[in-house]
Amino acid sequence: MAFAAYGSSRTVSAQSDPWAVLRRPGSFALIRHATAPGTSDPAGFRLEDCATQRNLSAEGRAQSVRIGDLFRANGIAAAEVYSSQWCRCLDTASLMKLGEIRPQPLLNSFFQDRSRETAQIEALRQWIGRLDLARPTVFVTHQVVVTALSQIFPGSGEIVAMQRGADGRFTVQGRLPTA
Repeated sequence: MAFAAYGSSRTVSAQSDPWAVLRRPGSFALIRHATAPGTSDPAGFRLEDCATQRNLSAEGRAQSVRIGDLFRANGIAAAEVYSSQWCRCLDTASLMKLGEIRPQPLLNSFFQDRSRETAQIEALRQWIGRLDLARPTVFVTHQVVVTALSQIFPGSGEIVAMQRGADGRFTVQGRLPTA
């Protein structure tokens, strides 16, 4: 089975080792935040107030720790970590303990406002295209963002290994469920 990333004409065998890919320059991990019960944020949601958002459950917090442990067990003790500004993403990134977390609005969800998708994903693609990917790099984000970049509908806490090619296209290199 082969995967092609959104907007990509190239496919890569699903047989490649996603951990080996993530240790190579030019690669990055897309991670859907860990388990946070529910589907969308409640009425009255405010980005600056975690009490108004869906948050990680106890299982989601434990899952976040396991994700970090998986990275370390596979030779990635530290990474450049970028996160959506949503609390469940920031908490997932923090509990992984892979490095300083840099909030990145381009990783924010557009689930409740799909009119933002095209412009946001294009801006995200351009930003990733300019980003220095010499070190392991992790993006903690939402299902809609992961799906828009990879055409994969990830489970909570799932890792999608991506490669940025010399032509600027992103290709899926593998999936790592962490349930």
